[in-house]
Amino acid sequence: MNDSPLALLGGEPVITTPGPHFAWPPIAEPDREAVAGQLEAAVSIPDRSGVVAELEDALASYLGVRHVVTTCTGTAALHSMYAAAGISAGDEVLVPALTFHATATPLFHLGAHPVLADVDEAGQLDLDDAARRITARTKAAVAVHLWGLPEDRDALVSFADEHHLMLLEDGSHAHGATWNGQRTGTFGAAAAFSLNGPKPLSAGEGGFVATDDSELYYRVLLHGQYNKRCHREIPANHPLARFAVTGMGLKLRIHPLAAALAHAQLPRLDGYLAGRQAIAARMCAALDDVPGIRVPHVPVSARPSWYALPLRYEPAELGGLPLQRFLDAVHAECATEADQPGSTCPLATHPLLQDPGALLPGYADRRGPVPGDFPAAEHVHATTLKLPVWHRDEDIPLVGAYTQAIAKVAAHHKDLL
Repeated sequence: MNDSPLALLGGEPVITTPGPHFAWPPIAEPDREAVAGQLEAAVSIPDRSGVVAELEDALASYLGVRHVVTTCTGTAALHSMYAAAGISAGDEVLVPALTFHATATPLFHLGAHPVLADVDEAGQLDLDDAARRITARTKAAVAVHLWGLPEDRDALVSFADEHHLMLLEDGSHAHGATWNGQRTGTFGAAAAFSLNGPKPLSAGEGGFVATDDSELYYRVLLHGQYNKRCHREIPANHPLARFAVTGMGLKLRIHPLAAALAHAQLPRLDGYLAGRQAIAARMCAALDDVPGIRVPHVPVSARPSWYALPLRYEPAELGGLPLQRFLDAVHAECATEADQPGSTCPLATHPLLQDPGALLPGYADRRGPVPGDFPAAEHVHATTLKLPVWHRDEDIPLVGAYTQAIAKVAAHHKDLL
């Protein structure tokens, strides 16, 4: 008979509250009123007016940039950003080897080549590795603020300046995060953000591009907005104005109901982030001395948005216990929101990156990366488990139960070997 206290082996679970234990975004009465009101006002906005203009103005003010253009998805925002930045056939763009695939895949639709660079121990772009991959065709580098932890703005700008590259950002995890008080999305020439369901600022689905560069702004409009927006926002005497009716032939604009939700959520974003900051600090303090678990190092210059709390798993400290077995035991304690990153993973594992020519014309002769090419990205991914970061004081008992469940499994890991 096994007398282990672990729930996986017959003991009582730490958590007894039924799940799910985390849902995002928090929907309040102002959100319901905003969406219902928009339903009556307009369900299609073909120009920069109404709630679309209100959201873009509010986002521009929040970030401190001159221009924001909303899009239907974060992937569309990345696509428009790359197109507007002048990325074209044959160009190379440095992309972290560990990220969501949409950081890289829109480049294929411009005839360009994502060039993967390995990451450091924090899962952020390894600038030394990136420098070794620069060629005469390298045009830009993309910083990804993974899990909402901002990359080192000063190091990124220095790197881009030294190598004469355009610096772009994928801020999809990092709304409101800062480096030395400067918000992510303002480090380089332009930034793309997602407004997808679980993101710190959510429209349910959506995205936006932020930039101070008016020429880039006009090209973002032409890439996915066209006609009324382009006629009204691109000066009539500008060389690009003649393309206003068609743009580049794509329609990527945000849905007004999504814009209404994001606009209602935005005034509460800083409150959400402050709550997440406090909860993340609480979780890190509770897990800091737990064997086998490493909490993220946060530089003094960084204020994360805490899209998630990434924890590094050290199996050697737990007798070589595999991460999946550890997670099985954590889940048995009913800490069901703990998981391994899924879609955010080493890009070299995706068939589309390995063999783009199988789906996309023009890439038939291009050899892509294969598993093993980026050992740091694979190691970081294979040893990462993550937790959601709650934001309310009433969640603190549940937060404590989650950290207790992880500590319990670590303390009794020998029972699992």
